[in-house]
Amino acid sequence: MFRSVITGTGSYIPPVIQSNNDFAKHTFYSENHLPLTTSSQEVVEKFKQITGIEERRYTNDNLTAADIGAIAAKAAIEDSGINPEEIDQLIVAHNFGNVLKNTIQMDAVPSLACLIKHQLGISNPNCIAYDILFGCPGWIQGVIHADAFFKAGIAKKALVIGTETLSRVIDMYDRDSMIFSDGAGAAVLEFKETGEHGSGILNASVQTHSLEEVGYINMGPSFYPGSDPAVRYIKMKGRKVYEYAMKHVPAAMKDCLDKSGIEIQQLKKVFIHQANEKMDDGIIKRLFQLYGIAQAPENIMPMSIHWLGNSSVATVPTLYDLVLKEQVEHHQISPGDVILFASVGAGMNINAVCYRY
Repeated sequence: MFRSVITGTGSYIPPVIQSNNDFAKHTFYSENHLPLTTSSQEVVEKFKQITGIEERRYTNDNLTAADIGAIAAKAAIEDSGINPEEIDQLIVAHNFGNVLKNTIQMDAVPSLACLIKHQLGISNPNCIAYDILFGCPGWIQGVIHADAFFKAGIAKKALVIGTETLSRVIDMYDRDSMIFSDGAGAAVLEFKETGEHGSGILNASVQTHSLEEVGYINMGPSFYPGSDPAVRYIKMKGRKVYEYAMKHVPAAMKDCLDKSGIEIQQLKKVFIHQANEKMDDGIIKRLFQLYGIAQAPENIMPMSIHWLGNSSVATVPTLYDLVLKEQVEHHQISPGDVILFASVGAGMNINAVCYRY
């Protein structure tokens, strides 16, 4: 039996640390352009209690999303040991293209995938480079794309990258700006014969809800009074996103496990999008409740949000790379372990991939 196997991973951890104390010096406004009645210090403390975020990382001013994506990609290629000229699909997930520091225009031409292919020096024209816009679940969706191309017989090796510089599209007067960060993660996948119980992707589940949910994460003007309405920033209806995720993500994860023929007791780790610690804990708890189990096992969900924040498409591949490199305390993966990748984000989109390590 042939399966899609992750043979190498890499990530880029930005060097600039932005702590919660830095935000405590800000003045936050509501969407009605009025100052919040609570102090900024109280806002920051409540934010930490809900999200678990203590600090986040921003990249250097001279680097773009393509630049940091290329760094993560090089690390993944080196980790896999493949010849980059043999890559058939180079897939890059992002949401905002290249946003140059202190500018308001998002560059998406040429695509980030083509820019990264250029930086990697890949000359093979049969290495097809393209971008995915799928909200925060974009990297996982790229993995699903690669798996489909493999099964269709038109590719054997793929490089899937998630990269984002969200620090350049946030409204610093909006308390939700504290959630977002920069980062990049990448993985090399190969289609290999692994045997019936060998490693690789077992199955996947994907859904899009775009009726009333379509505007839960969108773009809008700054909350600052008198700000230019033509300049737009990432905006989020936090309560709506939370309720949506709690309702739909556990069901999608269960669907993925069931289609894979995996019992919930076999699940060793869940690599879930690092959006909100409270939300992620709730999603895992509800997943197990769907199987009639009141509490999820301890140590099943590694987290990086406390010190990396929410870097959108980069959170899952970065977290996976950190665990494989033994840089997340108390979390390891052993051969044969069944794990689950899952994410939720703008669209609204959700997806999950069941994988045997």
